[in-house]
Amino acid sequence: MVATPIGNLADITLRALHVLQLADTVACEDTRHTQALLRAYGIDKGSAQCLAVHQHNEAEAAQNVVLRLQQGQRVAYVSDAGTPGVSDPGARLVAAVQAAGLRAVPLPGASSVTTALSVAGAVAHDSEHGGFVFAGFLPTKTAERATAIAQQLAPEPRCVVLLEAPHRIGELAQALAALGERPVTLARELTKQFEEVTTQPAKDLKAWLDGSPQRSRGEFVVLLHPVAVATDDSESLRVLRLLVQELPLKTAVRLAAEITGAPRNQLYNTALAWKREGAEQGEDGGDGKVDGAGTA
Repeated sequence: MVATPIGNLADITLRALHVLQLADTVACEDTRHTQALLRAYGIDKGSAQCLAVHQHNEAEAAQNVVLRLQQGQRVAYVSDAGTPGVSDPGARLVAAVQAAGLRAVPLPGASSVTTALSVAGAVAHDSEHGGFVFAGFLPTKTAERATAIAQQLAPEPRCVVLLEAPHRIGELAQALAALGERPVTLARELTKQFEEVTTQPAKDLKAWLDGSPQRSRGEFVVLLHPVAVATDDSESLRVLRLLVQELPLKTAVRLAAEITGAPRNQLYNTALAWKREGAEQGEDGGDGKVDGAGTA
């Protein structure tokens, strides 16, 4: 499994070049794209040495790869850009190879996810909500995307990594406005000539994109920054603590936010933490209230 550049051709590794040169077969997402990439490095592979393995034929093509491996061939797999099997095809291929008792070897290299994370300053290391969550592409339908943001992303206190195409980035930005002041980093055209990385409050993303037609071009990595959890000495936490003992969690959070002016996402994450702690201690009543809140 060979990682290839996400933009700048100089980001290929020496090991990747060596393996691609030696490979009997280069399985790839797009044979024309990959042959052009190989030629840029002075590697010549004929059409018979390139095998298309993409999202529409991966299950069937994987068996072809397995057959070639069983015949003793050296097979390298590349997606169009970056590390295969993350958001690009490759996962089903690896599963088929391993199911046949054969070995899949990782060759590390470029990845848009880790590239964006390295410059966003969005991964917390000094709290219980460290690390990040990779969510990939959200649903394309408006209602389903809004539900995913409200139910999955808003309550998640860790950094969340999304991917988006240029023709949908405006719609995603508009939907993320529901997250209010939560910082969001947009990274586009990473490692390319017009690379741009910016961090904006979620509510301002659409306005920033609309500021220039250039800003909506290219592939995007979108990072939602971590959400702070309320501290025990805050007034909002005291109000929330009282409400969750009497009301369902969402109702308590909504009222606490209205009463104190504290960010609803922050209160929701705190209440969820209480709920999890209560469940671990066998104190959760199961009706949506947080019975353990008084001792959290």
